Amino acid sequence: MSILDGISSPTDVSKLSMEDRLVLVDEIRNRIINVVRSTGGHLASSLGVVELTVALLSVYSLPQDKIIWDVGHQSYPWKLLTGRADRFHTIRQSGGLSGFPRRDENPCDAFGTGHSSTSISAALGFALARDIIGEDYKVVAVIGDGAMTGGIAFEGLNHLGHIGTDMLIILNDNEMSISPNVGAISRHLTTLITNPRYNRIKKDVWNVLGKMPSLGERVRKAVHAVTSGLKKTFVMPDTLFDDFGVRYMGPVPGNDLAAITGVLQRVSEIPGPVLLHVETKKGKGFEPAELDATGYHGVSASFTEKGNKGESFTSAFSRTMIDLGRSNEKIVAITAAMPDGTGLNKFAVKYPDRFFDVGIAEQHAVTLACGLAFGGLKPVVAIYSTFLQRAYDQVIHDAALQKAPIVLAVDRGGVVGEDGSTHHGMFDISMLLPVPGLRIGAPRNCDLLEIMLRTSVLFEEYPTAIRYPRGEEQDISSLSPETVLPGKGQLIREGKDALVIGVGVMALYALKAADVLEKRGISVAVFDPVWLKPAPENDIRTLAAACGRVIIVEDGAVKGGFGFHVRSILSDIHLPVLTLGFQDEFQTHATREELLTSAGLDYRSLAERIGDFVEH
Repeated sequence: MSILDGISSPTDVSKLSMEDRLVLVDEIRNRIINVVRSTGGHLASSLGVVELTVALLSVYSLPQDKIIWDVGHQSYPWKLLTGRADRFHTIRQSGGLSGFPRRDENPCDAFGTGHSSTSISAALGFALARDIIGEDYKVVAVIGDGAMTGGIAFEGLNHLGHIGTDMLIILNDNEMSISPNVGAISRHLTTLITNPRYNRIKKDVWNVLGKMPSLGERVRKAVHAVTSGLKKTFVMPDTLFDDFGVRYMGPVPGNDLAAITGVLQRVSEIPGPVLLHVETKKGKGFEPAELDATGYHGVSASFTEKGNKGESFTSAFSRTMIDLGRSNEKIVAITAAMPDGTGLNKFAVKYPDRFFDVGIAEQHAVTLACGLAFGGLKPVVAIYSTFLQRAYDQVIHDAALQKAPIVLAVDRGGVVGEDGSTHHGMFDISMLLPVPGLRIGAPRNCDLLEIMLRTSVLFEEYPTAIRYPRGEEQDISSLSPETVLPGKGQLIREGKDALVIGVGVMALYALKAADVLEKRGISVAVFDPVWLKPAPENDIRTLAAACGRVIIVEDGAVKGGFGFHVRSILSDIHLPVLTLGFQDEFQTHATREELLTSAGLDYRSLAERIGDFVEH
C-alpha cells in the first residue's frame, strides 16, 4: 500500500518520517496528474504547493488550527491529505468533491473560497474570534502573489497591522495568478527575491533547524543546497508589508520539503502578525505544466489529447476585438488578470499600448475604464460574470450614474460547469437589470456577439454590458443575424399556441424544444429579445397578445431575472406567464449540460414543461 493510501486524517502526516514525507510528495503529484487527466481541473497550481501542504500538516494541528487557502484552486493536495483521498477521483464531478474548499465538505476547510484575495480578511476574523473567546489555536492564510493584487487583501493587511494579533500569512509566490502577474506588487516581490540584503533572527536558521529533534541532521543536510535562500529568511527592513505593521520574512524555497517544514516550525512560534514569503514553481513535477503554467492552470479531461473545436464565444470576442483595434485606434481593452481566459491575450500582443491588465482588481478595472472613456477613448472591459459581482458599485456609481460609454464584456454568463457555485454566472441579469441607463445584450451565437460588440463601441453615452456563456456556440440554424439596436428583438420561429422568449443561448434550446413540440401538435413562436435592456417591449406585447401564453427561458436566477421584467411588461394584459430558469439556490458543480438538465432547461425538459403549460 502506498503512503498516501495510508493517510486517513491530517494527523497521519505529522507522524511520518521526513523520508516518508518525501515519498508522499511524489505520490501526491502522481495521483493529482492521473485524476485530473480524467476529470479536468486546476493542475499547475495544485502541483506547485504539494511540499507546502505537507509541511503545513506536519506543523499545524487540524482542524483545531485554521488554514485558509486563498482562491482554493490549489487545494487538491489538501483534499488528498485531509480525509478525502478515497473520493478524490470524484473531484469536480456531479455529486463528487468540489474543486475548491467548502466548509460543508470537510471540517479542515475552515473557509470556503473560489474568488480571490479573501484569505487575509477571513483569517483575521478567525484570529480575533479566538482572542475574544479566549481560545488557543493558530491561524494561517495562504495567499498567492496574484491574489495579493486584489484590493481586499490590502484592506485585510491594513486592519491586521493595526490590530497586531497573532496570525501568519504565507505569500505563495510563483510569479503567476492564472496568467503572468503584472504591476507594482509583482515588481516589489521580485525585488525582495533578488535583493542580496537580509537580517538574521537572533539564532541562525541553520542552527535552529539542526537543534529541532523532529528534523535534526536529516534537515541540516537537505537544507544545505538552499542555504542562500534560508540565509535570507528574515530579509529586508522597510518592505511594503513591514510598512503595514506585518513582519516580513523570506523568501524561502517552498518546493524543498525539509526547508519549508523547518522554517514553518520556527515561524509558528513567533508572536504577532507575520508574513512568510515562499517561492514555489507552478506545475512542479510535471514538465508540460512547468513549461506552460498558464495553459495547464485549468485543464479539461484527457488534457494530453488535442482535439478540433468549433468557435467559442470567447474566441469570437477575441477576433472581433482585434479587428476593432485595427480599424479604430481609440479602442482600448482592460482585463483583471485574465488576458488568456477572456481572449484578450491576442489583442495585447497586437496592441500592447492599448491593453491594460490591472491584476485581480475588478473594481479598479471598471473605474479605470470610465476615466479612459471620459478621456476620449473607447474602453472594453472583459470580466467573467462571477467576478463582475465585485465591481457592482463601480458599475452603478462610476459608470451608469455618470453615463460613461464603456463596454462590459461579461464572459461566462450562466452556469459554467465543474468549477461550481463560486464561478457560475447566475446573477448578472438580476444584478444589472435595475441599473438605470445600462444597456444589456445577450447574443445567442457568435455572429450576433460580434455584431453587438461592433454596435456597442459606437454608443456615446451610458455603459453597455454584453453577456455571453462559456463554451462553443450551438450548431443550430436561427436566422442570419443582423444589426439589432437596443429595444429591438428577433422572431426566429413563428407559432400560434404560445410565445417562448429565449434569453441568449436559451433561444436555441427553445428552438430545439419547438421542434419536439411540433411533433406533439403544439405550435410555439420563439423570440430572441437580443437586448434585455432596453427590452423590445412592443414586440413582446404584440407577440404575447397574439399567442395568448408566454414562457420565458433564461440561464440565470429566476428571481429578479428577465422573466420578472417580462411579467411587468405584460402586467396589464393578464396572460398566463411561465418563467423557467434557475431557482433560488446556489447551483453545484457538474457539466453545463448536466446542470441545465437538472434544472429542467435542456431542450427535452423544456418541450415537456412548455407542452404541459400550453395544454393545461
